[in-house]
This record gives sequence, C-alpha cells and structure tokens, in this order.
Amino acid sequence: MNKIAILTDSNSGITQAQAKEIGVHVLPMPFFIDGEQYFEDINLSQEEFYKKLKEDADISTSQPSVGEIQDKWNELLKEYEEIVFIPMSSGLSGTCQTATMLSEDYDGKVVVVNNQRISVTMRQSVLDALKLSQKGYTATQIKEILERDKMESSVYITLETLKYLRKGGRITAAAAAVGTVLNIKPVLQLQGEKLDAFAKSRGKSSAKKIMIKAMKNDMETRFKEAYEQGKVHMQAAYTGNPEEAAEWAEVIKEEFPTLDFHGPTIIKRSLPYRLRLNSHRLLKIHTRMRRLTHTTI
Repeated sequence: MNKIAILTDSNSGITQAQAKEIGVHVLPMPFFIDGEQYFEDINLSQEEFYKKLKEDADISTSQPSVGEIQDKWNELLKEYEEIVFIPMSSGLSGTCQTATMLSEDYDGKVVVVNNQRISVTMRQSVLDALKLSQKGYTATQIKEILERDKMESSVYITLETLKYLRKGGRITAAAAAVGTVLNIKPVLQLQGEKLDAFAKSRGKSSAKKIMIKAMKNDMETRFKEAYEQGKVHMQAAYTGNPEEAAEWAEVIKEEFPTLDFHGPTIIKRSLPYRLRLNSHRLLKIHTRMRRLTHTTI
C-alpha cells in the first residue's frame, strides 16, 4: 500500500488528466448553471462553460457535500495509508472547515491543510506536498510545513469587466456604470484569508503595470531574501482569453527572468467565484517563497 495520497480540489486549476500525470488526486467542485448542477472538469467543458457565461447564464457555486468528501476519502484509503487534503482557503469557502470536522472521525488518517491558498497557489502547495511525501515526511509533518508558510504568498488580480462585481453586490449599479464608462479596471490583492481592493486603474494596460510594480515591491521587501537566493515561484493564471494570457506570461518572464515561472494556467472557477466576480477575462499573478528544500522538522 502507498503511504500518502495528496488530494486537492479543482480550485487548484489541476485537471483530472493533469492529476493522473502528476500523481495526485482532485476533488471536483460543484457549481450550478441555471439551476442545474455540474462538476468541474467532469461533465462540462471549458468551451461550454464560457459559452454559458457569455450568454449571461445564472452561475453560482457550492462546496462538495459531506458524502462526496467522505466517498473520496474512503476510496483513497483503500489504496493509501494517509491523506493530505489541500482545499481552497478557509476564508473563501466552507469546504476547509467541513473537511476539518469530518477528519476527526478518521483516526488521524486524514489531515486537512488550511494554508490560505487558491488557484495556482494551491497548485504549488500540492506540488510541495507531493515532494515532501516523496522525501518521507508524514502527513502531519506536511500539514505543519505548509501551514507555517501560509502568509508567504501574494496574489494580484485584475478584471475585464465590473459586471460580476455588480451582480455579486460588491459594488452598486451606479458605480459599475461609471466605472465602465471610465474604463476602470480594479486590481485586487489576496494575502492570507483577505481579498482586498489594491488599486484602481484606467485601462487594462495600466492594471498590468500596477501588478508588475506590486510584485517588484514584494521582491524588494517581503520576499527579498528568498528572491536573492532564487527561492521564489512566480505563476500566472487567466480565464477565457489564451492569446492575451500568453502575452501576459511573456511580460512577466521578461520582468522577472530569474524566477521559477509557471503558466499561464486556465481557471474556470477560482476565488473570484466565491465573490461572484466571475469575469471571463481575469488575469492573475502570484508569487510564493520556495523554502521547502531548506525545511527541517
């Protein structure tokens, strides 16, 4: 029997096919389109999803049911001794809290990691957990390492449209109308559990420059030591526009040529969904300190 299964959910951006290739497992997140339930990367393609979004379908999200979580755990425990489950941030979904309570009935065989990650940050945590398991760390040790580094991450996001901020009640209809006329593109920041407004820009080009500047500031301050030692991951994610995302990735690589870079990763459902900011053109840039190779317990 294999020792540890690494399990995440589809908010990580890891597809079912990629999970098999990497050697991890992904719990698909449910969502509803016009009242009908779908499971991410199971019974709805990316193309179908964006078609529905452009048609202004009513899209909402949910968390996996207790039964779905337990069924997945029970299935994995037939093959593995322990499970490390890395769900999306507890500040953005109730999945983490639910899973933590459920794990109490599994006699320590399931540990739930609450390291405040989402999207590509979750993906990196999954890869880190897999590497640690291969080095012989226990599930509990992996959880401790990932949670210890939970604040060592920055995510910056910009949106194509204010439409979904308005629909989700984050801004008023009047503010959305004025912002659209003025071509306002908000830049949001996620650190830990908090998703906050970071800056406002006039146009997408300006928003990208703001994100690049913010990342450079992080490299000179929060991540200075790790950056100088080459221990920072840089990742990019997007929704709906692969051509623009590819151009954005090239800009990032030119600005940070020495960093370990991954992307662009397409995301169907990510933290904006929790806040109903489901723009079909979302650009995200993320950095995370890479310290695992120097971690000891």
